Amino acid sequence: SNIFWLLILVFSIIFNYFVGKLLIKRSSNILLFIAISINLLLLGYFKYTNFLIQNFSELLSIEYKSLDIILPIGISFFTFQQIAFLVDAKKQKIKKPSFINYTLFISFFPQLIAGPIILYGDIIEQLEKKISLRFFKKNFVVGLLIFNIGLFKKLCIADTLDIFSNPIFTKAETNQTLTFLESWSGLISYSFQIYFDFSGYSDMAIGLAKIFGITLQVNFNSPYKSYSIIEFWKKWHITLSNFFNIYVYFPLGGNK
Repeated sequence: SNIFWLLILVFSIIFNYFVGKLLIKRSSNILLFIAISINLLLLGYFKYTNFLIQNFSELLSIEYKSLDIILPIGISFFTFQQIAFLVDAKKQKIKKPSFINYTLFISFFPQLIAGPIILYGDIIEQLEKKISLRFFKKNFVVGLLIFNIGLFKKLCIADTLDIFSNPIFTKAETNQTLTFLESWSGLISYSFQIYFDFSGYSDMAIGLAKIFGITLQVNFNSPYKSYSIIEFWKKWHITLSNFFNIYVYFPLGGNK
């Protein structure tokens, strides 16, 4: 079944690349709508089918059985990146995409699982420069340092805090009474656990990419120092916030 998950990625790349080429030749709102719909249906099937089945079954008070659906790794990120590619192609922001560079852009493994979400126009110049894929001692050292910092955050901080927070949340789920100290220690430890977990993944992605000579956008910028919820979300997953602003929020009218 591993080949099946690979085929999903291959199909997605081929489909969106050639649709993008068509949109570059002839701008079409209908073609763009159909292509985005297919991308979202594919994402929705794997991510939300069982969720919908469960909710409708509970609403109708009937028994249900979850489907054996395994979520392909990185499907959210490569779907969003390809939707952005299609929109930019339709707006003529992309001229002559190379299939090899486009495939590398979508399947670049350091950011495939947890981001950042990269846009074709932001990284194509790096991919087109063959020098980017050569080995340089400086890139390797800097990239390895950033990767190890992220790995330390994940293994030594986030996973260690899980040892403290998990038993407390398990106790709460089984309706056991929590003391004042347990409640606050669980809340604080879990808050820092998810903080260093995502921060670690973001650093590891940037570090791995740097080893290959590719510079990725910073995706996490001390969100707990924010002064508002809006600022918090802008700093927690920077590229995701940018994606929704550019390709969803503003096209729908923004704050009008």
